[in-house]
Amino acid sequence: MDFGDNMMLIRKKKKLSQAALGKMIGTSGDVIGRYERGDIKPSIDVVAKIADALEVSVDYLIGKTSLLLDKETLQRIEDISNLKEENKNFIFNLIDMALRDIKAKKAYS
Repeated sequence: MDFGDNMMLIRKKKKLSQAALGKMIGTSGDVIGRYERGDIKPSIDVVAKIADALEVSVDYLIGKTSLLLDKETLQRIEDISNLKEENKNFIFNLIDMALRDIKAKKAYS
């Protein structure tokens, strides 16, 4: 999917009108509609505003990743990335153990 399709799907999922999204980023609903149809391309600054308003990453919005991360998850990842290497490794080991446990339970159920 392209930017316009992704933007429209996320906007509808969040039950926002084009006008409401436009107001959130400082433009009109007509401009949002033109972005969604691909009639015009927004600047990178506008894409960032749209991503913030829709609470998704720019990468997700432009189709570079299919991984949809909410703000809370993104904040946790950012917090981990700011830790010292030894603390990051500790947290990653905990995550790996939890994932391994979940996968084992799933395999045996």
